[in-house]
Amino acid sequence: MTETKTTCPYCGVGCGVLARVKDGIVSVQGDEQHPANFGRLCVKGASLAETTGLEGRLLHPQLDGERVSWPQALTAAGERLRAIIEQYGPQAVAFYASGQLLTEDYYAANKLMKGFIGAGNIDTNSRLCMSSAVTGYKRAFGADVVPCSYEDVEGSDLVILVGSNAAWAHPVLYQRLVQAKQNRPEMKVVVIDPRRTATCDIADRHLAIAPGTDGGLFVGLLHALAEHGIVDERYADTPAALAAAEGWTVEKVADFCGLPQNDVQAFYQEFIAAPRAITLYTMGINQSSSGSDKCNAIINVHLASGKFAREGCGPFSLTGQPNAMGGREVGGLATMLAAHMNFEPADLARVARFWGSERLAQTPGLMAVDLFSAIGRGEVKAVWIMGTNPAVSLPDSHAVSQALAGCPLVIVSEVAADTETSRYADIRFPALGWGEKNGTVTNSERRISRQRAFLPPPGDARPDWWIIAQVAGQLGYAQAFGWQHPHEVFSEHAALSGFENDGERAFDISGFAELTRAQWDALAPVRWPVARRGHPLDLSRGWRSDGQLRMVPVTPGEMRARRQPLYPLILNSGRVRDQWHTMTRTGNVPRLMQHIAQPIVEIAPQDAAHFSLQHGGLARVSSPRGVMVARVVVSDAQRPGSLFTPMHWNDCFARQGKVNSLVAPVVDPHSGQPESKQTAVRIAPWLPQWQGELFSRVSLALPRHMHWWRKAAPGLHHLTLCGERDIQAALLATCQHHGWQVQVASLGETWHLLAWLEGRLMLGFWSSKTLPEIDVALISRAFAEAPQTLTERHTLLGGRDMARPATGKIVCSCFSIGEKNITEAIEKQGCSTVAELGCRLKCGTNCGSCIPELKALLACTVRQTTIS
Repeated sequence: MTETKTTCPYCGVGCGVLARVKDGIVSVQGDEQHPANFGRLCVKGASLAETTGLEGRLLHPQLDGERVSWPQALTAAGERLRAIIEQYGPQAVAFYASGQLLTEDYYAANKLMKGFIGAGNIDTNSRLCMSSAVTGYKRAFGADVVPCSYEDVEGSDLVILVGSNAAWAHPVLYQRLVQAKQNRPEMKVVVIDPRRTATCDIADRHLAIAPGTDGGLFVGLLHALAEHGIVDERYADTPAALAAAEGWTVEKVADFCGLPQNDVQAFYQEFIAAPRAITLYTMGINQSSSGSDKCNAIINVHLASGKFAREGCGPFSLTGQPNAMGGREVGGLATMLAAHMNFEPADLARVARFWGSERLAQTPGLMAVDLFSAIGRGEVKAVWIMGTNPAVSLPDSHAVSQALAGCPLVIVSEVAADTETSRYADIRFPALGWGEKNGTVTNSERRISRQRAFLPPPGDARPDWWIIAQVAGQLGYAQAFGWQHPHEVFSEHAALSGFENDGERAFDISGFAELTRAQWDALAPVRWPVARRGHPLDLSRGWRSDGQLRMVPVTPGEMRARRQPLYPLILNSGRVRDQWHTMTRTGNVPRLMQHIAQPIVEIAPQDAAHFSLQHGGLARVSSPRGVMVARVVVSDAQRPGSLFTPMHWNDCFARQGKVNSLVAPVVDPHSGQPESKQTAVRIAPWLPQWQGELFSRVSLALPRHMHWWRKAAPGLHHLTLCGERDIQAALLATCQHHGWQVQVASLGETWHLLAWLEGRLMLGFWSSKTLPEIDVALISRAFAEAPQTLTERHTLLGGRDMARPATGKIVCSCFSIGEKNITEAIEKQGCSTVAELGCRLKCGTNCGSCIPELKALLACTVRQTTIS
C-alpha cells in the first residue's frame, strides 16, 4: 500500500488529504497533521476516491472531433494560433483559466499569454467569485493581501458571516467555528443573509437582510462607530469615508436593508463592544454590481475600529476554489501582472527583464464577461479554455454558447470528455485530474500546500503546464518554457516574487526559489510570505508608494436587478452542500447525488401560495434571457419576495436546469465581477402529465419535448423524467427493438415497466402523476443480480419493498440516512439530541455537514408532537 499526503481539490479551505492506494483501490481520509483541517473532511472530500475512475474521462487529444496524436494536436494548435496572431494581432487571442489549476499551470499560462503572445487577455473563473475581494484589498492595502487566518476565526469574540453559507460552501472551516463556539460559549456569531441557511444553526443573531443591501449595513456601522468616537483617523481618505457614511443612521439602514431597527442597533452595539471581531465574506458580497464597494465597506469598519492586524480580528474573504489564491499570485487575472505586480511602468519593466521578453503586454486584458462578449462580436478569434466550463458558469450562458459556436478557434484543456464548453472545441487537450497532478495550491489564509500525484497519468493525459509549454514551443518560445518538471516552474515563480523586492511588495516566496526537487517534494504547508531576506508581513502598513492603508469612501447603491410586474421576484443562486461547480466531478458520485438530486427552487410559503406552487411540485422560473425548470421547496427560511436555486446543474445533467441562462451580464465596474446573486424573475407551476424514474443499461434517445435530470448510477443510466405527452408507447417500442421481454403494471395514474433479456434486467421505469418514491438500493441490486422468484420480481415492479420502510429524502450523505429514518428515531426510539441520533443511526458523526438539518428535524418533530 502507498500513502500520499495531498490537498483536496474543492473549496478554498485547502484541507490536507491522505490518499492510499492498495491493489489499485483508492481510499482517502483527512490528514490530521495539516493545519487547515486537522483530519476533518466534508462529504465531498471524503468522497474523493469515488472520483478517480476513468469513466467519462478525456484520455486522448482530439482535432476537429477526431482522435489524434500529441504531435498532431500541438502542431495544429501552434499553426492556427500563429495564423490568427499574424493576421489580427495578439489581442485576437485569449486564455480563460480556472481556480482548479495548480499554481505551476497558472504561471505557465500567464507567462505565455502576457509575456510572449503579448496581450493581457488571460482571465479566470476566479473573476466570477473573488475579483471584488481582490479589488477591495488592493484599494485598501495597496496589495491583494488576505490579513486573517483560521486561528483568527477560532480566537475571535464576534464572528460575522455575511453573504456566506459556510456550513455548505466551506464546511470544514465552519466545523472549526462550531467547535470554537462550543469551547467558548461566550463567542457571538452573527449571520447576515437573506436566507436562513444551515450556517444560521450556530448564530446568535440572523439578519435576514434584503437582497443586495449589505453595503448599507456596513456603511451604517461606520457611521455608528463615528458617533461613538471610535474611529482611527490615521488612514488615507478617512474624512471622505466618514463623509460618505454621514446620514446612514440606524433608521435609514433599517429601512434600506429591510430589517427591524432594534436588530440593526443590537448588531452595531455587539460590534462596538466586542474586543475582537472578524468578518467572513464570500460570494454573497462579491457577486454584486457593487461588490468591490461592499468589500471596502467591510474593510473600513475593521480599520476604523482597530479590529484589524491583531489576533481574532479583520476582514476575511473566503476563497471559493482550491487555488483561486494561487491564480491571483501568478497574475491569472487580466488586470494583474505576475507575482501581484501591476500594469505600472516599474512593474512592467521588471517582469519584462525577468522573463527576457520584449513582447510583454502593456495594458490589462479583457475580463471574463467582456472577454466572451468580444468573442461574440468577433474581436477575439481564438480562445484557450483550461479546466473550467464557462458555457455554464458565466451569466447569460446562451450568449456565451453562441459566442463559442461562432469562434474560429476554440481550444479546451479538460479532464472530462463531455462538458457544455468542450462541445464547441476544435482542439481538445486531455489534462491530468486530481490524484494525477503534481504541484502547489494556496488556500484562503495564504497557505501554500502540495498537491501530489498518487496515480499514473491515464491514456495520453498530460499536466497543464506541460501542454502550455509545448504550445509555447510551437509558437517559437521553447527556450523560455523549457521546464522539465513542475518544481522548475515553481522555482521560477518563487524567484520572480522576490525579484527586485526588498519588502516593497507583500507577496514574496523567494525563500523557496532555490529548493531542491526533493525539498519541494517534501514541502510542508506554509503561509506566505516566505522571503529570502525574511521580511515579515506588516499589516500596519500599506503597499502603495505612500505606505498608507486607505479607507475607501462608499456610497451604498441599489442592486441593478429591479422587480417589475412581469418579473416580481429576485432570484439568488449559490452552492449546495454536496455538489461542486458544474458537477463534472461530483455529479458522477452516487452518494453526492442523494441530498439534492436535481435543481430546486426555494420559495417562501406566502409566495408559494400566491403563485399556486406546491412543495415537491415543479415550476418554471424565467427571466428575459431564459428559463429553467426546478422542483419546488417551500421553506420559511426563504425571505418573501426572493427565490434561491443552485448554480450547478447544466445541459449535461438536466434539460433546462441551468440558472445562468437567466442571469444578466451585469458586472461591478471596478472588479468586473458579475451580479449573479440578484436576477429579476417570475415563477409559475408546471404540471406535467406524468413523472417517472428510468434506469437502463443502454443510453436511450429521448424525445426533445421531454424533461430529464441525470443522476449518478454506476454502470447504469438513471434519469428522472417528466412530460406532457405519453412515454409508454416509446418505451414499449424501444424494448421491442432490442428484443427485450416486458412486464407492465398499470393502476390508475401509475405505470411501471421492467424489461428483461435472458433473465437479466435491462430497463426499469416507474411513473405516476407525481414523482414516485422508489427504493434505489433495491433497483440497483436487481440490475447487479436479477431477482429470481416471482415475488421478488413483483416487488421490483412495484419499485419498493413494502416490508422495508422508505428512507425519505437523504439528509446524511456519508451514511445514506434519510429523513424518515431520522424522524422515526426521534418519534419511536426516543432520540432527542444530535448525539443520540448519531449513536443510533451514525448520521452527523462523520463530516458534520448534516447537523443543522438534524437539529431542524429534531425541533420540527418536537413541535409537531407538542401540537398534537
